[in-house]
Amino acid sequence: MKKLELKELTFAYEEAPIIKDINLHVDQGEIVSILGPSGVGKTTLFNLIAGILPVQEGKIMVDGLDNPKGKVSYMLQKDLLLEHKTILGNVILPLTIRGIKKVQAVQEADALLIEFGLDSVRDAYPHELSGGMRQRIALLRTYLFGHDLFLLDEAFSALDEMTKMTLHDWYLNIHKQFKLTTILITHSIYEAIKLSDRIYVLNHKPGQIVAELNMDWKNAEQPELAKLQYKEEILNRLGLKSS
Repeated sequence: MKKLELKELTFAYEEAPIIKDINLHVDQGEIVSILGPSGVGKTTLFNLIAGILPVQEGKIMVDGLDNPKGKVSYMLQKDLLLEHKTILGNVILPLTIRGIKKVQAVQEADALLIEFGLDSVRDAYPHELSGGMRQRIALLRTYLFGHDLFLLDEAFSALDEMTKMTLHDWYLNIHKQFKLTTILITHSIYEAIKLSDRIYVLNHKPGQIVAELNMDWKNAEQPELAKLQYKEEILNRLGLKSS
């Protein structure tokens, strides 16, 4: 079942074209990456999907319906945690915004902090946490906005490599456990290959999809060799040479 579908999506700022004729879909339960260099319209694409920008040409459908505004959970690169609030105070914000009473919001947040493995930091403040832990809290808060379609805009890019690898494994487990659907913007070929069921490669100006790749390296006889072959294919589609 298609959770998200974009058809012939084109957008320009004033007279400057940003993306052109974007066709893509994300099936229920998938993780799909949008991979490409800076300036090809990846964040513009997300802002259109989230309803922040108006559709000019083409269609965006979530669960088969037009107008996705208010139907997605959107997480930016920065965690945007409120420093003056405890972790619990940050986590319950989406619930109170949705009109849930504080007592019920705290109960729901406490249960999810346990499920996400974050209950030990319930009463801490953001400045007391590592970058990886802050991103986990931000992802939980994003989940509590109540939409199972996640837009992650470079959500792991600010972390060091070791923390990033750990968080990738954690997110794959959370994604499966909570039956999420994720579309991820990234500059990292490694990250896209590691996390994704499929990858759309975006290139050129205005941004256009130049490849759609199915990630089946886990079923290959030599998974690491298969990942290297995908990397080569992506670099080739971007007009780059591997080092």
